[in-house]
Amino acid sequence: MKYRRFGNTGKKVSALGFGMMRLPLLQADDPSSIDKAHAVRMVEEALAGGVNYFDTAWPYHGGESETFLGEVLKGKDVFIADKAPVWEIESHEDFHRTLDEQLRKLQRDHIDFYLLHALGQERWENVKKIDLLDAVVQAQQAGKIGHIGFSFHDSKEVFLDILNYFPWDFCQVQMNYVDTDYQATLEGVHQAAAKGLGVVIMEPLRGGKLAEPPERILDMLGREENPVQWAFDFLWNMPEVSLLLSGMSHLDHVRDNLIYASQSSIGKLSLEELETLKEAGHIFRNMSKVACTRCEYCMPCPFGLDIPEIFEIYNATALESKEKMRKRYEKMDKKASDCTQCENCAPQCPQFIQIPQEMKKISNYFEKEA
Repeated sequence: MKYRRFGNTGKKVSALGFGMMRLPLLQADDPSSIDKAHAVRMVEEALAGGVNYFDTAWPYHGGESETFLGEVLKGKDVFIADKAPVWEIESHEDFHRTLDEQLRKLQRDHIDFYLLHALGQERWENVKKIDLLDAVVQAQQAGKIGHIGFSFHDSKEVFLDILNYFPWDFCQVQMNYVDTDYQATLEGVHQAAAKGLGVVIMEPLRGGKLAEPPERILDMLGREENPVQWAFDFLWNMPEVSLLLSGMSHLDHVRDNLIYASQSSIGKLSLEELETLKEAGHIFRNMSKVACTRCEYCMPCPFGLDIPEIFEIYNATALESKEKMRKRYEKMDKKASDCTQCENCAPQCPQFIQIPQEMKKISNYFEKEA
C-alpha cells in the first residue's frame, strides 16, 4: 500500500479508502440486508492490504453501514470517517444526539474524520442558520471528533464559499476524468489543497460507469489497459489528492484495487496519457443524457420505480439502438409513466437531477411510439 499526506492533519492515509455505501447484499431490493459474511472477508482483505481509511455515513445501507463497520473494525487501529446527516439536524441537541448514536453504533469513543454530509447551497444555509459548526467544534473539544470536514455536491461557487468560511481539515468531493469541470471542479480541488486540506475523492468511477466504459472509450484508452486503473491513476497522479474512496461490493474489487493502489504514484501519467483521458472525458460527457451515478439516494420510490435503472436504460440509448433498450425498458414492472410527480426524490439527488421532469421525457421517449 502507498500512503499519502492528509493535508495539514499530520496523518498518513492509504491511497485507497474503503467506501461503505455499496456493500454486497443478501436481497437486492433491501439495502439494509448486508451480506455480512462476504463483507467481512472484503474488509479483512482490505486490512491485510494496508487500507487504513474506512468511510461510512448515517443513511448508508438503511442505517446498517455504521453498525456493520463498528462490528468488523472493533479494536482495529484504523481511521474511520463518518458524517452528520445535516438534513435531519435542526438544533445542537439533534446534532449531539445523532453523534452519540453514531459513536454507539461504531463502538468507539471518537470518530477520526467527521464530515458535514453532502453540503449544497440549501443545506449550507441551514448549517449557518443553526450555528451547527459551533456544535461540531464543541464535540471536537470534548474528544468525540478528530478532524472536521465536509462532503459536497453543488456548484464550484458554493464549494468555494464553504471552503473559505471555516478552517476545515479536509473535504470530500466528486471527481474523475469526466467531472473535471463539474461540481467542485479541479480548480476547487487545487484551492482546497492549497489551503492545507486533505482531499478525499468520491465517485472515482462515476457510479461504476468508468469501470465498463463505452467501446469508443475503450479503444482510446487501449484494450490492454484496465479502465478502472486508468480512472484511478488519473486521480492518484495529482499531488492534491490524499486518497480516493472505492465503494467496493465484491471481494475481487478489493483485490484488484489493492493492486492498482500498490502501483500508484504522483506524476505517474505522461502528458500524452493525460490528454487521452481529457478527450475520453469529453466524449463521455457528450454521451450521457442524465448524470446519474446510481448512488440510490432517490430510493426507495414510494410508487415502486427503479429510478437508477430507468436512467441507466435511457443513457444506454447513446450507445445501443433505441429498440434494443426499449425491449429492456418494457420488461420493467414500473415504468417512467408510473411516476406521479410527487417530488419525493428530487431533493435527495446529489447530482441535482430533476427526476420527475426526466421521467416525463423518458416516458415520451420509450412509450409514446410504442
